[in-house]
Amino acid sequence: MLKHIFGSWSTDSIIYTRSAPPANVVTGQNPFAGSVLSGEESVQRPNVVPGVAFYLYPSGAPGGRVINPAAFSTPVPATAQGDLGRNALRGFGATQWDITVRRQFRFTERLGLQVRADFFNILNHPNFGSPINFLTSPQFGQSTQMLANYLGSGGQSGGLDPLYQIGGPRSIQLALKLQF
Repeated sequence: MLKHIFGSWSTDSIIYTRSAPPANVVTGQNPFAGSVLSGEESVQRPNVVPGVAFYLYPSGAPGGRVINPAAFSTPVPATAQGDLGRNALRGFGATQWDITVRRQFRFTERLGLQVRADFFNILNHPNFGSPINFLTSPQFGQSTQMLANYLGSGGQSGGLDPLYQIGGPRSIQLALKLQF
């Protein structure tokens, strides 16, 4: 009797983890007249203010930290490149555990049914997108999106639907599969 209840079950699991990707801090200003290199498209790196910490750790900050805008200054003259290296800071890492539980039912030699439940981000671990990287933004240094939304919204905007991307909220998918 117990074999009929607990038999024919199987599980799959994926643990996804990554280190924090680089965050390339730019001034947000356009050093080249007539071009569109401003805001997040800016290519001008700022100067580092000596002795000022790159990160602040305010309570309630997404990911537990923000990039400190006081640690940077705009180069003078306006067309100069600052002394902060490219990709010198880091965004946020990501961790997610997905698990699948399924059971196979055999009715005849050729006919079967598979019942399946997929759990994505089962621990509902928050994963944040990269922080705003240009100094002219009022939200500079803060992550304003969850990782799944940051990676794309699907459709013509590119990427997968945020519900099924890495870094989305906990979600469950149920399926029945008739095999013949």
